Amino acid sequence: MMKNKLLIKAFSIALTLFLVSCVNENKKTTLTLGHTLDTRHVVHLAMEFMAKRLGFYSNGQMEIVIYPGGQLGSEREMIELLQIGSLAMTKVSASPLEGFVPEMQVFSIPYLMRDREHFWRVLNSDIGQGLLKKVEAVRLKGMGYYDAGSRSFYTTNGPINTPDDLIGKKIRVLNSPTAVATVQALGGAATPIAWGELYAALQQGVVDGAENNPPSYYLSRHYEIAKYYSLDEHTFVPDIILSSLPVWHSLTAKQQGWLSAAMADSIAYQKSLWEKASNDALAEVKAAGTIIVYPNKQAFQDKVVDFHASFANSPVGEQITKIKKM
Repeated sequence: MMKNKLLIKAFSIALTLFLVSCVNENKKTTLTLGHTLDTRHVVHLAMEFMAKRLGFYSNGQMEIVIYPGGQLGSEREMIELLQIGSLAMTKVSASPLEGFVPEMQVFSIPYLMRDREHFWRVLNSDIGQGLLKKVEAVRLKGMGYYDAGSRSFYTTNGPINTPDDLIGKKIRVLNSPTAVATVQALGGAATPIAWGELYAALQQGVVDGAENNPPSYYLSRHYEIAKYYSLDEHTFVPDIILSSLPVWHSLTAKQQGWLSAAMADSIAYQKSLWEKASNDALAEVKAAGTIIVYPNKQAFQDKVVDFHASFANSPVGEQITKIKKM
Protein backbone atom coordinates (compact mmCIF):
# COMPACT_ATOMS: atom_id res chain seq x y z
CA MET A 1 0.00 0.00 0.00
CA MET A 2 2.84 2.42 0.93
CA LYS A 3 4.64 1.68 -2.32
CA ASN A 4 1.48 2.40 -4.30
CA LYS A 5 1.01 5.72 -2.52
CA LEU A 6 4.64 6.61 -3.14
CA LEU A 7 4.34 5.75 -6.81
CA ILE A 8 1.20 7.88 -7.16
CA LYS A 9 2.97 10.77 -5.42
CA ALA A 10 6.03 10.40 -7.64
CA PHE A 11 3.89 10.25 -10.75
CA SER A 12 1.97 13.38 -9.77
CA ILE A 13 5.07 15.44 -8.96
CA ALA A 14 7.06 14.35 -11.99
CA LEU A 15 4.19 14.59 -14.48
CA THR A 16 3.21 18.06 -13.30
CA LEU A 17 6.77 19.34 -13.56
CA PHE A 18 7.30 17.75 -16.94
CA LEU A 19 4.08 18.98 -18.51
CA VAL A 20 4.49 22.51 -17.18
CA SER A 21 8.12 22.88 -18.26
CA CYS A 22 8.45 21.01 -21.57
CA VAL A 23 5.93 22.94 -23.63
CA ASN A 24 8.30 24.37 -26.21
CA GLU A 25 11.96 25.07 -26.81
CA ASN A 26 11.58 28.83 -26.42
CA LYS A 27 10.71 28.44 -22.75
CA LYS A 28 13.02 26.96 -20.14
CA THR A 29 12.87 23.18 -20.33
CA THR A 30 13.07 21.51 -16.93
CA LEU A 31 14.06 17.87 -16.64
CA THR A 32 13.29 16.09 -13.39
CA LEU A 33 15.88 13.61 -12.09
CA GLY A 34 15.23 11.30 -9.16
CA HIS A 35 17.60 9.01 -7.27
CA THR A 36 17.86 7.19 -3.93
CA LEU A 37 21.23 8.41 -2.63
CA ASP A 38 22.34 10.85 0.05
CA THR A 39 23.11 14.39 -1.14
CA ARG A 40 26.73 13.98 0.05
CA HIS A 41 27.30 11.02 -2.28
CA VAL A 42 29.65 11.66 -5.21
CA VAL A 43 26.96 10.48 -7.62
CA HIS A 44 24.66 13.25 -6.41
CA LEU A 45 27.51 15.76 -6.68
CA ALA A 46 28.12 14.59 -10.26
CA MET A 47 24.44 15.07 -11.05
CA GLU A 48 24.58 18.61 -9.67
CA PHE A 49 27.61 19.20 -11.90
CA MET A 50 25.67 17.84 -14.88
CA ALA A 51 22.85 20.29 -14.11
CA LYS A 52 25.33 23.19 -14.06
CA ARG A 53 26.91 22.10 -17.33
CA LEU A 54 23.50 21.75 -18.98
CA GLY A 55 22.69 25.29 -17.93
CA PHE A 56 26.00 26.40 -19.43
CA TYR A 57 25.61 24.58 -22.75
CA SER A 58 22.00 25.66 -23.17
CA ASN A 59 22.65 29.24 -22.04
CA GLY A 60 19.96 28.80 -19.40
CA GLN A 61 17.35 27.32 -21.72
CA MET A 62 17.43 23.93 -19.95
CA GLU A 63 17.71 22.88 -16.33
CA ILE A 64 17.71 19.70 -14.27
CA VAL A 65 15.83 19.57 -10.96
CA ILE A 66 17.09 16.77 -8.72
CA TYR A 67 15.02 14.82 -6.18
CA PRO A 68 17.46 12.79 -4.02
CA GLY A 69 16.97 10.32 -1.19
CA GLY A 70 14.20 8.25 -2.76
CA GLN A 71 11.66 11.11 -2.73
CA LEU A 72 10.19 9.83 -6.00
CA GLY A 73 10.31 6.13 -5.10
CA SER A 74 12.62 3.15 -5.37
CA GLU A 75 14.92 2.55 -8.32
CA ARG A 76 12.42 0.22 -9.96
CA GLU A 77 9.53 2.64 -9.43
CA MET A 78 11.52 5.44 -11.04
CA ILE A 79 12.44 3.22 -14.00
CA GLU A 80 8.73 2.62 -14.52
CA LEU A 81 8.08 6.38 -14.37
CA LEU A 82 10.72 6.86 -17.06
CA GLN A 83 9.06 4.28 -19.27
CA ILE A 84 5.78 6.17 -19.28
CA GLY A 85 7.51 9.52 -19.75
CA SER A 86 6.53 11.16 -16.45
CA LEU A 87 10.09 11.36 -15.11
CA ALA A 88 12.98 12.54 -17.26
CA MET A 89 16.03 10.90 -15.67
CA THR A 90 17.22 8.64 -12.89
CA LYS A 91 20.26 6.79 -11.59
CA VAL A 92 20.09 3.05 -11.10
CA SER A 93 22.56 0.32 -10.33
CA ALA A 94 23.06 -1.92 -13.37
CA SER A 95 21.96 -5.02 -11.45
CA PRO A 96 18.22 -4.27 -11.15
CA LEU A 97 18.18 -3.49 -14.87
CA GLU A 98 18.73 -7.21 -15.41
CA GLY A 99 14.95 -7.56 -15.03
CA PHE A 100 14.51 -5.34 -18.09
CA VAL A 101 17.60 -6.29 -20.12
CA PRO A 102 18.85 -9.81 -19.24
CA GLU A 103 22.34 -9.11 -20.61
CA MET A 104 22.90 -6.64 -17.75
CA GLN A 105 23.52 -9.66 -15.53
CA VAL A 106 27.13 -9.64 -16.72
CA PHE A 107 27.90 -6.90 -14.18
CA SER A 108 26.68 -9.03 -11.26
CA ILE A 109 28.89 -12.04 -12.01
CA PRO A 110 31.49 -12.19 -9.22
CA TYR A 111 35.20 -11.75 -9.90
CA LEU A 112 34.67 -11.16 -13.60
CA MET A 113 36.12 -7.64 -13.42
CA ARG A 114 39.73 -7.83 -12.21
CA ASP A 115 40.12 -4.26 -11.02
CA ARG A 116 38.92 -0.70 -11.62
CA GLU A 117 41.04 -0.26 -14.76
CA HIS A 118 39.65 -3.47 -16.28
CA PHE A 119 36.14 -2.42 -15.26
CA TRP A 120 36.35 0.89 -17.15
CA ARG A 121 37.91 -0.83 -20.15
CA VAL A 122 34.80 -3.02 -20.32
CA LEU A 123 32.41 -0.07 -19.89
CA ASN A 124 34.07 1.85 -22.73
CA SER A 125 34.21 -1.19 -25.02
CA ASP A 126 31.65 -2.33 -27.58
CA ILE A 127 30.21 -4.59 -24.87
CA GLY A 128 29.60 -1.77 -22.39
CA GLN A 129 28.31 0.69 -24.96
CA GLY A 130 26.14 -1.99 -26.56
CA LEU A 131 24.43 -2.65 -23.23
CA LEU A 132 23.54 1.03 -22.96
CA LYS A 133 21.83 0.79 -26.34
CA LYS A 134 19.84 -2.31 -25.37
CA VAL A 135 17.74 -0.44 -22.81
CA GLU A 136 16.04 1.45 -25.67
CA ALA A 137 13.97 -1.68 -26.31
CA VAL A 138 12.21 -1.02 -22.97
CA ARG A 139 11.58 2.72 -23.50
CA LEU A 140 14.75 3.86 -21.72
CA LYS A 141 17.87 5.64 -22.94
CA GLY A 142 21.26 4.82 -21.44
CA MET A 143 23.03 8.16 -21.06
CA GLY A 144 26.25 6.83 -19.53
CA TYR A 145 28.00 5.02 -16.68
CA TYR A 146 29.12 6.32 -13.30
CA ASP A 147 31.76 4.60 -11.19
CA ALA A 148 30.25 2.69 -8.27
CA GLY A 149 33.47 0.99 -7.22
CA SER A 150 33.56 -2.55 -5.94
CA ARG A 151 30.99 -4.23 -3.72
CA SER A 152 32.08 -5.99 -0.53
CA PHE A 153 30.32 -7.64 2.40
CA TYR A 154 29.53 -5.93 5.70
CA THR A 155 27.99 -7.81 8.60
CA THR A 156 26.63 -7.38 12.12
CA ASN A 157 27.96 -10.48 13.87
CA GLY A 158 31.54 -11.19 12.83
CA PRO A 159 33.71 -10.62 9.76
CA ILE A 160 33.69 -12.53 6.48
CA ASN A 161 37.23 -13.89 6.13
CA THR A 162 36.35 -16.87 3.93
CA PRO A 163 33.25 -18.03 2.01
CA ASP A 164 32.49 -20.41 4.89
CA ASP A 165 31.81 -17.36 7.08
CA LEU A 166 28.79 -16.60 4.88
CA ILE A 167 27.11 -19.93 5.63
CA GLY A 168 23.87 -19.32 7.52
CA LYS A 169 24.03 -15.56 7.11
CA LYS A 170 21.19 -13.61 5.48
CA ILE A 171 22.74 -11.03 3.17
CA ARG A 172 20.81 -8.18 1.57
CA VAL A 173 21.39 -7.95 -2.17
CA LEU A 174 20.15 -5.86 -5.07
CA ASN A 175 16.96 -6.99 -6.76
CA SER A 176 18.84 -9.07 -9.33
CA PRO A 177 18.63 -12.83 -9.90
CA THR A 178 22.38 -12.93 -10.57
CA ALA A 179 23.17 -11.02 -7.37
CA VAL A 180 21.01 -13.52 -5.47
CA ALA A 181 22.76 -16.47 -7.15
CA THR A 182 26.18 -14.96 -6.39
CA VAL A 183 25.59 -14.88 -2.63
CA GLN A 184 24.12 -18.37 -2.77
CA ALA A 185 27.15 -19.63 -4.70
CA LEU A 186 29.38 -18.21 -1.97
CA GLY A 187 27.34 -19.95 0.74
CA GLY A 188 25.07 -17.20 2.05
CA ALA A 189 21.31 -16.70 2.02
CA ALA A 190 20.48 -13.81 -0.31
CA THR A 191 17.64 -11.46 0.64
CA PRO A 192 16.60 -8.66 -1.77
CA ILE A 193 15.53 -5.58 0.22
CA ALA A 194 14.97 -2.01 -0.95
CA TRP A 195 17.88 0.30 -0.12
CA GLY A 196 15.71 2.65 1.94
CA GLU A 197 14.55 -0.24 4.15
CA LEU A 198 17.99 -1.73 4.79
CA TYR A 199 19.02 0.24 7.88
CA ALA A 200 15.95 -0.97 9.78
CA ALA A 201 16.42 -4.52 8.43
CA LEU A 202 19.97 -4.62 9.80
CA GLN A 203 18.85 -3.08 13.08
CA GLN A 204 16.02 -5.57 13.54
CA GLY A 205 18.04 -8.62 12.49
CA VAL A 206 15.99 -9.26 9.36
CA VAL A 207 19.35 -9.63 7.62
CA ASP A 208 22.82 -10.27 9.03
CA GLY A 209 24.60 -8.09 6.52
CA ALA A 210 24.71 -6.56 3.07
CA GLU A 211 27.20 -5.69 0.35
CA ASN A 212 28.10 -2.37 -1.17
CA ASN A 213 30.89 0.10 -1.92
CA PRO A 214 32.60 2.18 0.83
CA PRO A 215 30.84 5.53 0.18
CA SER A 216 27.39 3.91 0.28
CA TYR A 217 28.29 1.92 3.42
CA TYR A 218 29.44 5.12 5.12
CA LEU A 219 26.77 7.60 3.99
CA SER A 220 23.93 5.17 4.76
CA ARG A 221 25.32 4.89 8.32
CA HIS A 222 25.06 1.12 8.07
CA TYR A 223 28.43 0.96 9.83
CA GLU A 224 26.60 1.94 13.04
CA ILE A 225 25.04 -1.55 13.09
CA ALA A 226 27.11 -3.69 10.73
CA LYS A 227 30.57 -3.05 12.15
CA TYR A 228 32.50 -5.62 10.13
CA TYR A 229 33.52 -4.67 6.58
CA SER A 230 35.28 -7.39 4.57
CA LEU A 231 36.82 -5.98 1.40
CA ASP A 232 36.48 -9.05 -0.80
CA GLU A 233 35.48 -6.86 -3.80
CA HIS A 234 33.36 -9.55 -5.43
CA THR A 235 31.73 -7.34 -8.08
CA PHE A 236 32.17 -4.02 -9.87
CA VAL A 237 28.62 -2.93 -10.70
CA PRO A 238 28.32 0.46 -12.40
CA ASP A 239 25.65 3.03 -11.84
CA ILE A 240 23.78 3.97 -15.01
CA ILE A 241 22.18 7.30 -15.77
CA LEU A 242 18.95 6.66 -17.63
CA SER A 243 16.70 9.02 -19.51
CA SER A 244 13.11 8.37 -20.44
CA LEU A 245 13.07 7.47 -24.14
CA PRO A 246 9.72 9.31 -24.65
CA VAL A 247 11.20 12.41 -22.98
CA TRP A 248 14.43 12.09 -25.00
CA HIS A 249 12.45 11.95 -28.23
CA SER A 250 10.49 15.04 -27.17
CA LEU A 251 13.72 17.09 -27.12
CA THR A 252 15.12 18.77 -30.19
CA ALA A 253 18.44 17.59 -31.65
CA LYS A 254 20.07 20.70 -30.19
CA GLN A 255 18.68 19.95 -26.71
CA GLN A 256 19.79 16.31 -26.96
CA GLY A 257 23.29 17.51 -27.83
CA TRP A 258 23.41 19.84 -24.83
CA LEU A 259 22.25 17.07 -22.48
CA SER A 260 24.73 14.53 -23.90
CA ALA A 261 27.60 17.00 -23.51
CA ALA A 262 26.60 17.74 -19.90
CA MET A 263 26.42 14.00 -19.23
CA ALA A 264 29.92 13.43 -20.62
CA ASP A 265 31.30 16.20 -18.40
CA SER A 266 29.63 14.74 -15.32
CA ILE A 267 31.07 11.26 -16.01
CA ALA A 268 34.62 12.66 -16.05
CA TYR A 269 33.90 14.69 -12.91
CA GLN A 270 32.40 11.72 -11.04
CA LYS A 271 35.35 9.48 -11.92
CA SER A 272 37.73 12.09 -10.54
CA LEU A 273 35.82 12.18 -7.24
CA TRP A 274 35.31 8.46 -6.73
CA GLU A 275 38.69 7.21 -5.48
CA LYS A 276 39.04 9.96 -2.88
CA ALA A 277 35.46 9.39 -1.71
CA SER A 278 36.16 5.67 -1.23
CA ASN A 279 39.34 6.27 0.72
CA ASP A 280 37.71 8.95 2.85
CA ALA A 281 34.73 6.68 3.59
CA LEU A 282 37.01 3.86 4.75
CA ALA A 283 38.90 6.26 7.01
CA GLU A 284 35.64 7.56 8.51
CA VAL A 285 34.12 4.16 9.26
CA LYS A 286 37.42 2.92 10.69
CA ALA A 287 37.54 5.95 13.02
CA ALA A 288 33.97 5.11 14.06
CA GLY A 289 34.99 1.62 15.16
CA THR A 290 34.42 -0.48 12.06
CA ILE A 291 36.67 -3.53 11.79
CA ILE A 292 37.97 -3.61 8.22
CA VAL A 293 39.10 -7.01 6.95
CA TYR A 294 41.12 -7.76 3.81
CA PRO A 295 40.33 -11.44 3.10
CA ASN A 296 42.26 -13.65 0.71
CA LYS A 297 40.20 -13.31 -2.49
CA GLN A 298 41.46 -16.57 -3.97
CA ALA A 299 39.16 -18.64 -1.75
CA PHE A 300 36.17 -16.62 -2.99
CA GLN A 301 37.30 -16.84 -6.61
CA ASP A 302 37.68 -20.62 -6.34
CA LYS A 303 34.18 -20.87 -4.91
CA VAL A 304 32.57 -19.31 -8.01
CA VAL A 305 34.41 -21.26 -10.75
CA ASP A 306 31.39 -23.51 -11.34
CA PHE A 307 29.11 -20.47 -11.19
CA HIS A 308 31.07 -18.87 -14.05
CA ALA A 309 30.87 -22.08 -16.04
CA SER A 310 27.07 -22.13 -15.67
CA PHE A 311 26.84 -19.08 -17.96
CA ALA A 312 28.58 -20.79 -20.90
CA ASN A 313 25.38 -21.24 -22.92
CA SER A 314 23.59 -18.15 -21.63
CA PRO A 315 23.02 -14.81 -23.42
CA VAL A 316 26.17 -13.48 -21.74
CA GLY A 317 28.43 -16.48 -22.30
CA GLU A 318 30.24 -14.86 -25.21
CA GLN A 319 30.53 -11.57 -23.35
CA ILE A 320 32.15 -13.29 -20.37
CA THR A 321 34.76 -14.89 -22.59
CA LYS A 322 35.58 -11.55 -24.23
CA ILE A 323 35.71 -9.68 -20.90
CA LYS A 324 38.16 -12.19 -19.44
CA LYS A 325 40.46 -11.60 -22.41
CA MET A 326 40.41 -7.79 -22.15
